[in-house]
Amino acid sequence: MKPIIALFGAAGKMGTRISRRLGEAFEYQSLYVEVGETTQAVLRQRGIEPADHKNAASLADVVILAIPDKLIGKVSQEIVPLMKPGAMMILLDPAAPYGGELPERSDITYFVTHPCHPPVVNDETDPVARMDFFGAIKAKQHVVAALMQGPEEDYARGETIIRCIFAPVMNVYRVTVEQMAILEPALSETVVLTCMVIIREAIDEAIKHGVPSQAARDFILGHMNVNIGILFGYIDAQLSDGAKLAVSRAREKIFQPTWKEVFEPENVLQEVKAITQSITVR
Repeated sequence: MKPIIALFGAAGKMGTRISRRLGEAFEYQSLYVEVGETTQAVLRQRGIEPADHKNAASLADVVILAIPDKLIGKVSQEIVPLMKPGAMMILLDPAAPYGGELPERSDITYFVTHPCHPPVVNDETDPVARMDFFGAIKAKQHVVAALMQGPEEDYARGETIIRCIFAPVMNVYRVTVEQMAILEPALSETVVLTCMVIIREAIDEAIKHGVPSQAARDFILGHMNVNIGILFGYIDAQLSDGAKLAVSRAREKIFQPTWKEVFEPENVLQEVKAITQSITVR
């Protein structure tokens, strides 16, 4: 008998990508869950009959929660008690698990994962793959994964499933849930996304000062490409002395000297609570 996978949130953005992959995976029997009338109608428009959420939870060998982080605590409190012993719940972000939002139940497996998304430096030649920024369509990507609780052999079971739902996958990097929370939100959102938003705003500021918009955009995207090559060791080159001086002067104006404190455990947990419980972090 084929293992049963119940996908909760099947009509959402992530759920849509995963449901497409599950539809191509003949080794699994898939149940697609949405509880709202509007989202159920979206599934029916795709030719998918929504499954009853309670029935799906009790039948599934694997439950995947493709729902917003702030809902995982509430939904898992209802779903986890219905799951059969030995079943696995896969969560697609570390926020709720790291934040203590999951109910205690020792006879099921919690498996946490997150896609790295297709890398900026890649070997894609297909135009569709080159424009697949999120992954799980045509572009290859890496994935991180953590066995939060459950027997060790369940790690391999979880990795097999995430290689299916995030395909095509290159490497799956095993980390802890705590390490995954450092990767997101601390590294990828708190630091890197914030810096990229500032870059976008800086381009707009240059445009306000008279630089043609397309020239500003292309100039910076090109320089970002060179900087990635240098800073991540893809090319044998160094930053110029002038560039190093500019960075040294700018750091004092743009960054707080204590910015690396965002990686301290208490601050990572604060950010996670802000995500899962809509708490404003100061």
